[in-house]
Amino acid sequence: MSDILKKDMETFANSAFPFESFCGKKFLITGATGLIGSLIVKTLLFLNEKKSLNISIWANVRNINKAIKLYEPYLKDTALHFCVANLGKDKLVCDDKIDFIIHAASVTASKVMVTDPVGTVKTSVIGTKDVLTFAVQNKVKSVVYISSMEVYGEVAGKERVSEENLGYIDLTNPRSCYPEGKRMCEMLCTAFHTQYGLNVTSARLAQTFGAGILPTENRVFAQFAKSVVNGDDIVLHTTGKSEGNYVYTMDAVGAILLLLLKGIPGQAYNISNPKSHTTIKEMAKLVAVRFSKGKSQVVIDIPKESNLGYAPETKLWLDISKIKKLGWYPTVGLEESYKRMIIWLIEQKTNM
Repeated sequence: MSDILKKDMETFANSAFPFESFCGKKFLITGATGLIGSLIVKTLLFLNEKKSLNISIWANVRNINKAIKLYEPYLKDTALHFCVANLGKDKLVCDDKIDFIIHAASVTASKVMVTDPVGTVKTSVIGTKDVLTFAVQNKVKSVVYISSMEVYGEVAGKERVSEENLGYIDLTNPRSCYPEGKRMCEMLCTAFHTQYGLNVTSARLAQTFGAGILPTENRVFAQFAKSVVNGDDIVLHTTGKSEGNYVYTMDAVGAILLLLLKGIPGQAYNISNPKSHTTIKEMAKLVAVRFSKGKSQVVIDIPKESNLGYAPETKLWLDISKIKKLGWYPTVGLEESYKRMIIWLIEQKTNM
C-alpha cells in the first residue's frame, strides 16, 4: 500500500468512528473495481487488520482478471472474497450471509453515457433492483446506495441545495441517462424501504478524489493532477464556469460507512466539503499555481464538435447539514486533496 493512502487509513482508524459495530460482520461491495468500491474494500481490509474486527468482504466485480490485478497486494488476505456478476445482466449470488451492502456499481465515464445511454440506464436501474431484491431476500441489515450530486440537475434560485431541492433535467439530452438513472435508483430505494422495510439510504456524492484514484481515472480532477505531474498545460474543453462540489476520498469513505450505521432508512444525504466549492476554471488555476512550479498553464480549447459528454454547466452548492447531524464532517480541503492525490500519482508512477 502507498504511504499516503496508508496514512489516510490510519487517520481514519484513529478517529471516533464506532468501528466496534462492524465486528464479525460480512460486507458486500458492488462496483469493487471502481474508485469508491475499491477504496471501501481496501479501507475495510485495513480496518480489519488494525482493529481486529473479524469481518469478511465480498467484492462484486464484472472482470475477475481486472480485480486480481487491482487487488494483487491483498489476494492472500482471507477476509477478501470475489463475487463475479455483471449487474443488470447476471444474477447476484453470494455464498455467505451478508450483513451490510454498499452498492457502488455504476457507469462513471461521461463518454460512455453519451455513446451507450441504454446500457448506462440498464446498469443503473436493473442492477440496483437486483441488489435491493438480494438485500430483502437475504435479510441484510443495512444498504447504502451510491448516488450522485447530478440527481439535482439544474437548480435555480438556491444559494445552498439541500436534499429536497431537485431541479430540472433535460430528457432530450442522452447524457441525462446518468442523473435520471440515479434518480430512478433512489426511487427504487424508497420503494423497497416502503414496501419491504429495507434499511437503505442514498449517498449523494460530490466529485470524489484524492489518494487512491485509479490509474484509469480520466475525469477532470485527475486530468488536472496528471497534467501537473507530467509538466503539461491544463487544457479545459469548456469555459470552466461550472461550479463544482468536491469531497476527499477518505472523507467520502467515512461518510458512507457511517450511513450504514446511522442513516435514516429511505433518506438521501449530501456528501461534500462546502469549503472546496469552486468553479472548474478556478480549480484549474489553483492546481497550476500551487503544484506545477510554473510549468503548467491553464489553456481553454473548446472543440467545435464534441462527444465527450460533459455534464451541463451548473451552479450547484450542496448543503451538508443533514449528514452533519449524524456526526460526519469533512476534514480535507481542496488544495490538500490535490496535494495528496499528486503524491499518490507520483508514488504509483515510481512503483510501476
